[in-house]
Amino acid sequence: MPSLLTSTDCTSHIHLIIGHNPLASTRTTRSLDLGARVKLLAPATAPLHYTLQQKITDGHILWLQKSTVAEHDLTSLGRAETDGVVDAVFVTITNPAQQHKWGIPALVEACRRLRIPVNVADTPALCTFSILSTHTDGPLQIGITTSGRGCKLASRIKREIVSSLPKDLGAACERMGTLRRRIWEEDYQTFSYNEEGYADGERGVSPDEDDDEGQNAAFNKLVTQQEEYEAQKSRRIRWLSQICEYWPLERICGLTDAEAEGVLRNYMRDEEGGNNRPTTAFGNQLTPASTTTSTISAPPPTKRGKIQLVGSGPGHPSLLTTASLTAITTADLILADKLVPAPILALIPRRTPVHIARKFPGNADAAQAELLALGHEALKLGKSVVRLKQGDPYVYGRGAEEVEFFRGAGWEPVVIPGITSALSAPMFAGISATHRGVADQILICTGTGRKGAAPEVPEFVRSRTTVFLMALHRLGALVESLVSKDGGEGKAAGAWPKETPCAVIERASCHDQRVVRTTLEYVCAAVEEEGSRPPGLLVVGWACEVLAPKAKDGRRWVVEEGFREF
Repeated sequence: MPSLLTSTDCTSHIHLIIGHNPLASTRTTRSLDLGARVKLLAPATAPLHYTLQQKITDGHILWLQKSTVAEHDLTSLGRAETDGVVDAVFVTITNPAQQHKWGIPALVEACRRLRIPVNVADTPALCTFSILSTHTDGPLQIGITTSGRGCKLASRIKREIVSSLPKDLGAACERMGTLRRRIWEEDYQTFSYNEEGYADGERGVSPDEDDDEGQNAAFNKLVTQQEEYEAQKSRRIRWLSQICEYWPLERICGLTDAEAEGVLRNYMRDEEGGNNRPTTAFGNQLTPASTTTSTISAPPPTKRGKIQLVGSGPGHPSLLTTASLTAITTADLILADKLVPAPILALIPRRTPVHIARKFPGNADAAQAELLALGHEALKLGKSVVRLKQGDPYVYGRGAEEVEFFRGAGWEPVVIPGITSALSAPMFAGISATHRGVADQILICTGTGRKGAAPEVPEFVRSRTTVFLMALHRLGALVESLVSKDGGEGKAAGAWPKETPCAVIERASCHDQRVVRTTLEYVCAAVEEEGSRPPGLLVVGWACEVLAPKAKDGRRWVVEEGFREF
């Protein structure tokens, strides 16, 4: 059974450490580093580890010269705030005979009764908590546990994970935390709060977050025109959340304090029009651009600019076409969708400026205009610009709109196709979109119309597999339209059976791919409980059960994690 992993503020806590060996020294050092006060129980004649002896001499720990431990020690050596009860007990004695001599089994029983956390080295059965193999970098802490099955293996796993992380990740966490608190102070404290602590009827945003929250089902929630005012109050905090979720870690770690300040300041709401000003890309600097910037004084370019609309495929770098890879690695500027995965962005040379779209619900049009403005300015300077898109540019990628824009400005874009997730994601999820006797046709639909409007949903055809893109943020309304027996605008002419199999596929072909298999009846509940991991799509049809039969244990949905590499 897995354990609940938590982090505890140990400042001024009383840690009772029993033993005098090197492990006791290690436990003592760690507790002191965490701000705890250590009381050491060891016999007066014990050959103390030299580090323990030095800490006793320096007055950092209190040595209680005892050769047994009793329940009275647990309830009298603690803080006044806890009525003398100690905060945690660490037993470093590993020899079973010595443990019995010290009365450790009875001590553990007393700790359990008093709800005092206790850890007994090399004896998992006597522990109420495990000590993780940890890595600390400023506010960032990474802990690994094998639940007492192998501390050496836990240490090895920790080293492997830490070695794969970019440099200065702890400083990046500190920087992002500072940005979040400042945004909260500047954008939220000025609004009134109701009795539940929410601003003007909407859910409040805390300056601090629980690390276990992840992304809930409302992370990319649709923002309607009526909700635009409410959305504006959270515009910058939403953008910061998108940075943390979608920017490559290397890019986040590479942000300087000045650039972080730019993220904070340059994304102020425009009081007159509510639009956002185009701003600098992260990484290597790009001159800020706007539609009012004059380039008359700029020296004439030595070559004519080039614009390419490049499909990056579903996510895995191996699925890029050679034409796409060449475009990415030779561009002067990359304008990327926010959903382009980090492994794809990692292929971009460090010298190349990259601007990731600041698209989130309620800001899509402004972010799109910003990208077009940046691309236009770079083209006038003779730059080679790549508009990097998730999937295929012409499959719900606004590719034709961008071709029209650049064509109207005097440049003919080159469009490079990509593998669309509409067809590849079902395959990665083990769903054969067509299958003889089950599905003889495929329909690709959008779940969101222009400006967030609900699109007309297709009628039910049992022999069809239907793929809905951009649908998860309004899943409830979509499913209601499908299963409704009423016809009319936005409603299915023929209701879809609630037992129709479906699958939510998120981050297809990426290492954190997730598939939720269920039916139309339970898909909304599944997404609500499991949370959101965009980008994702919904596949509906009986083909979903051909290679992955319905669970026979009564579960309403099944969650499958991870992607099997090629």
